[in-house]
Amino acid sequence: MNHHAFNPEHLGLTRREFLNRCGMGFGALGMAGLLEPDSASAASLSPLTPKLPHFPVKAKRVIHLFMNGGPSHVDTFDPKPALDKYAGKLLPGENLKTERKTGAAFPSPFKFQKYGKSGIEVSEIFSNVAQHIDDIAVIRSMHADVPNHEPSLLLMNCGEARQIRPSFGSWINYGLGTLNQNLPGFISMCPGYPIQESQNWQCGFLPGVYQGTYINTRETRLEKLIENIENKRLPLPDQRRQLDLLKQINARHAQQRSNESQLESRIESFELAYRMQMEASDAFDISKEPEHVRKMYGDGTQGRQILIARRLIERGVRFVQVWHGDGQPWDNHDDIAVNHRNLANQCDRPIAALLSDLKQRGLLDETLVIWGGEFGRTPTVELPTPGSNAGKINGRDHNHHGFTMWLAGGGVRGGYVHGATDEFGFRAAEKRMHVHDLHATLLRLLGFDHEKLTFRSAGRDFRLTDVHGNVVKELIA
Repeated sequence: MNHHAFNPEHLGLTRREFLNRCGMGFGALGMAGLLEPDSASAASLSPLTPKLPHFPVKAKRVIHLFMNGGPSHVDTFDPKPALDKYAGKLLPGENLKTERKTGAAFPSPFKFQKYGKSGIEVSEIFSNVAQHIDDIAVIRSMHADVPNHEPSLLLMNCGEARQIRPSFGSWINYGLGTLNQNLPGFISMCPGYPIQESQNWQCGFLPGVYQGTYINTRETRLEKLIENIENKRLPLPDQRRQLDLLKQINARHAQQRSNESQLESRIESFELAYRMQMEASDAFDISKEPEHVRKMYGDGTQGRQILIARRLIERGVRFVQVWHGDGQPWDNHDDIAVNHRNLANQCDRPIAALLSDLKQRGLLDETLVIWGGEFGRTPTVELPTPGSNAGKINGRDHNHHGFTMWLAGGGVRGGYVHGATDEFGFRAAEKRMHVHDLHATLLRLLGFDHEKLTFRSAGRDFRLTDVHGNVVKELIA
């Protein structure tokens, strides 16, 4: 006879809730011992505890190199010789609609040449990265929804252009946890702020502990990079006693309230802040690197923050996002020949150094490196618009119809070009790949079925790809 009435809510229990309820919580204590044999401490039950993905894969961590503003694909990784033929002339057919009016065909001012055994063509402004082309999968058929920075940034980072949704890094933090409990699982570095600021690394409806930690790499001193990293009034033992008391008070408060994810996140943030004092100073101090390594990355801001990115993933941080600069540096509506060359000079050498460094340390196979912006740029010249540009007629407008991104490491098929834009580089024409498809593929490389990595909010199971996305298997080695 069944003496226990069926409760539909029991079907919605998370694994943690199930373990906490079984045998007055002894299930959770047992799991704590399994997860951290040396210590069944509260930290072992942290929401950032390492987790296994849906299936075994090579990639365990991500470095996302974000060229905010929109780099021109026809000047970097997608050569279009047909533009030379139509230089200064209107293209056959009508120009596609973008944010601003464009005119005649605008050939690239840069030369392309073939590199590596794969013979993939790359622009002269990325000649150092090109040396690694046989480890890179170039996606030349990306497309997004609109030619505006704000929604395109959110689409690329959060899978949704308008509504508040968790960022890609937050989903990875939620799905995998972190391998180092003394550092955040998701760190976003930028010398300043990109457009949309912290929305780019927001946690949305996920618990706050999964949100990205922002680091202003314009600063070089640790106390400036990470505010309040050191408590100058209390030594660590006194801080520990203070946190233990605070934890007891918060636990009593939480017992009277169910499903308080914000409280759990607050408690975890206190604990993480305490633990970071012991490790952050080491992770962000590039002076501890050998001189030849620092020279390899270069002395500039890009070199410094990309080297820090390598040090962070080496220490167990799951997701590191590296933004190129304040605002939208790659948004070159004027003087694209000068500006794109300068921008590439800042990051070409450090990115190549990163790929070399990861490879020689045996980390590239386990690290997924992503390069790109929120969209590309038009193959046609932008026409003068009062208040919008300098009227020089030597720049390009935003282009969401077709653009390029590339992937390396982490199980990616190297020396491969996926898809193509039309002969002028205006629209993705072959093997079109939407941002949702990119996210589905990236999740697959990290061991997740994008349809099953979900979080229940407002009565619905949400995912990074919403109701879209297809895994592009050709990109997987």
